[in-house]
Amino acid sequence: MLIFPETKFDFCGDEYIYAEISKEMRIESNFKAISITNELRKRNIPGMIEIYPSNASYLIRYDPNAISPHHLLDYLQEIDQQKSDRSELYFSSRIIEIPVWYNDKITKRTIEKYQHLQPEAEGDDFSYVMKANGFTDKEDFIASHSAPPYFITSLGFKPGTAWGFPLGVPQRQILQAPKYPSPRSYTPSEAVGIGGAFTVVYPSESTGSYQLIGMSAVPVYDPGQSLPLFQDSFFLAKPGDLWKYRPVTEAEYYNIREEVAKRIYEYRVKSIEFSAEQYDEEGMRYISQLMEGF
Repeated sequence: MLIFPETKFDFCGDEYIYAEISKEMRIESNFKAISITNELRKRNIPGMIEIYPSNASYLIRYDPNAISPHHLLDYLQEIDQQKSDRSELYFSSRIIEIPVWYNDKITKRTIEKYQHLQPEAEGDDFSYVMKANGFTDKEDFIASHSAPPYFITSLGFKPGTAWGFPLGVPQRQILQAPKYPSPRSYTPSEAVGIGGAFTVVYPSESTGSYQLIGMSAVPVYDPGQSLPLFQDSFFLAKPGDLWKYRPVTEAEYYNIREEVAKRIYEYRVKSIEFSAEQYDEEGMRYISQLMEGF
């Protein structure tokens, strides 16, 4: 059963309040952070400027000339108490399919340039992560990584970067990988990486330290908003979304890239209502229900 420690609130300068739901990263804490920040947006409290949910916390920016920080804290404490009841942890969400060319040639060329940063990987992040998780067969590893949906816990690092945590997977079976000891100076746009238990898709060319295991065939960041799914935002991800990675071949990858370039690609999306209470009680069975028909 979901039980939360007392949330710690701190004033940060004259414009911010930081709320720490738990010290350690727990997916349950993220459910609460997303539920609270969604509720804050609904209430549209005067003086509130920005809301930043994170893995086990959230940050509020406000205008001290429009609202007293102590009055705002009263709002936050009231909502925090409400959302400490697991039956209150629910929100609208989406399942979005991300086609991935695993063990691809593009990231391999990148990795070869940086193998001096982690000699133990011998210039092959994919095999390094596969073996680190006890796999000897590449297809088995791909099947394991692409099987669960990944819950988007937060956005950050670079515009459009979304951290995905696997849902419905027993703790001992969650795929994990160490980060590079020193980051690469270059990572290709749409590269798929694993760091710790999180999977990300790099939204644009950047530095990076996650182990690269594939390439997304679709963008997760569209500053021109040229694809229909980006009409409301430059970013594909929203905290609380579920991303489902689908393995594709090299030929399928390039076919999808061509559709993206022509602006005719249509993302596969399913709208859902996510309940932390049902997930807590039913685990993978609940996830399977959400994934029906997708």
